[in-house]
Amino acid sequence: MIVARMRVLFLVPSLGGGGAERVFSTLLRHLDRNRFELHLAVLQGGGAYMGDVPKDVTIHDLRVSRARYALPSVLNLVWRLRPQAMLSTPLNLNLTLILGKPLLPSGTKLLVRESTTASVFLGETKNPKMWTWLYRKLYKKADKIVCLSDWIVDDMVAKLGVPREKMVRIYNPVDINRVLELAEVGGNPYSGPGPHLVAAGRLSREKGFDILLAAMPAVLECLPDSRLTILGDGPLRDDLSNQMHKLGLSPVVNFLGFQQNPWRYLKHADAFVLPSRYEGLSNILLEVLAIGRPVVATDCPGAVREVESCDEEMIVVRPEDHVALAEAIVSVCRRPRREHDHLETVRLRMSKFNLQRIVDEYSALFQQVS
Repeated sequence: MIVARMRVLFLVPSLGGGGAERVFSTLLRHLDRNRFELHLAVLQGGGAYMGDVPKDVTIHDLRVSRARYALPSVLNLVWRLRPQAMLSTPLNLNLTLILGKPLLPSGTKLLVRESTTASVFLGETKNPKMWTWLYRKLYKKADKIVCLSDWIVDDMVAKLGVPREKMVRIYNPVDINRVLELAEVGGNPYSGPGPHLVAAGRLSREKGFDILLAAMPAVLECLPDSRLTILGDGPLRDDLSNQMHKLGLSPVVNFLGFQQNPWRYLKHADAFVLPSRYEGLSNILLEVLAIGRPVVATDCPGAVREVESCDEEMIVVRPEDHVALAEAIVSVCRRPRREHDHLETVRLRMSKFNLQRIVDEYSALFQQVS
């Protein structure tokens, strides 16, 4: 007996160099083709992860500039495809699609993926009261909300009034084998004695790179050969560069922009630093733990504490505190090298982020709502 495959449409603004794009491309590579017919819609084609999307996934380039203009094109595509389920991210695209939900074909289920601590994010918008009201009004109308951590679930219930039964917590997957393979490509990118610090992410306020730069003078007082490499791009690139120059850090800080293979920088670093003001669930943090590098992170709103349970040697400090961040960086760099047995223990504890486990959870969710 031949069972018809379930048609699933993924929607994301682009396949640029972000965490959500990497998660979507990972899911599209690993979902069972015997069970699912997979489609991907992007508002703008191209992007760093386009090459990671398998050839058997149909890509639909909607050619629209912003999420707010996307609804007519999305509706036209959905009426042609008639998918049983749609999964979208991030928040602005989610809100647009929820607004258009009454216009979707009967039986099409709308799933939205919430990737950040929404109450904090909305509080930093230009009109927080309006956006919070809109979020409260609309989000509960989605058929299901995929949250990347228990923290996000609790935050949305307590602060935004979203019904708990609407939400399902599914962590981001870590493709450990692929990460370890790519970490070996290209060799050691660093030179000099170090220690070599690395941080990665979008150059935006929530990632806290300004706090990390403020911490560096104190780090250099204790470890004068320290070097910091920052991977990623974003709207604060110029502001952060100016801060670097004002602090006299130009000889020791290197902004490398987006890197197609960040993992070799992680593998050969002496420590990874996550200085965020708030997070959802940091992909790069999970991958650093899988590679086995020491970590300093801020105890910011988000899933850092859920990740910390994987590695008891991870140092977590107060957010927005560059003094505490500097002290933690110095401490972790002065530690003895880790034993192999410790890394094996960390990887065992990371089973809740296991790739196949997460793929199975998404597969079950799609079939549950169909």
